[in-house]
Amino acid sequence: MPETSRLPSSTLQLCQVEAHEYPEIVDVWESSVRATHDFLSEEDIQFFKPLILNDYLEAVNLRSLKNVEGKILGFVGVADRNIEMLFVAAEARGTGVGGCLLRHAIDELQAIKVDVNEQNPQAVGFYERFGFCIVGRSPTDGMGKPFPLLHMKLS
Repeated sequence: MPETSRLPSSTLQLCQVEAHEYPEIVDVWESSVRATHDFLSEEDIQFFKPLILNDYLEAVNLRSLKNVEGKILGFVGVADRNIEMLFVAAEARGTGVGGCLLRHAIDELQAIKVDVNEQNPQAVGFYERFGFCIVGRSPTDGMGKPFPLLHMKLS
């Protein structure tokens, strides 16, 4: 039975993600990344794509937000109170999907931290609007790639 806390619309459903939905999750990830991560090359996207599918999704408590047709509009993954991933399909940006997922991560999954690409100022501003503050910075991402991360914590 889908969870339905604080949805932006009664036509949306918050659901636990099943393994058979991982390919659709990766499609949402790619759509989101292409819309927001202009600092990534095509080579970078192709590097991360199989890691997302085969490694990262299994490592988090994963929820998706679906429309009435069952299409995944966005997803959030939390591990150890850290938002490891939050992505919204390009066509659903600005509709409240991201905020709904973030509120769920905070309220239900007890998330209090997130690492955000410094080169994605839209994401930094998004988290700041929800009360996150920058508490540190790393010059590279978790894979050692030259994508600085801002460490943010809920204030």
